[in-house]
Amino acid sequence: MSLVISDEVLQTIQMSEAELRQEVAILLFQKERFTLGQASRFAGMSRLQFQRSLASRKIPLHYDIAELREDVKSLEANDWK
Repeated sequence: MSLVISDEVLQTIQMSEAELRQEVAILLFQKERFTLGQASRFAGMSRLQFQRSLASRKIPLHYDIAELREDVKSLEANDWK
């Protein structure tokens, strides 16, 4: 599925596409619909950048076993042994 947001809408809300993606990622992370990894990828940011963004807004991290497994899988795929 693709969602097209017109330049007019971006101008109306005074946000860039990147800013809107970050806001959506943060919202979905807060609602526990995205893991930290999913949210950071959707926002087009590294995990560390995304975590800093969350920290600046005083949004706590939720990190569970599924996210730990995702991190381990990601590290193994990138030869971080």
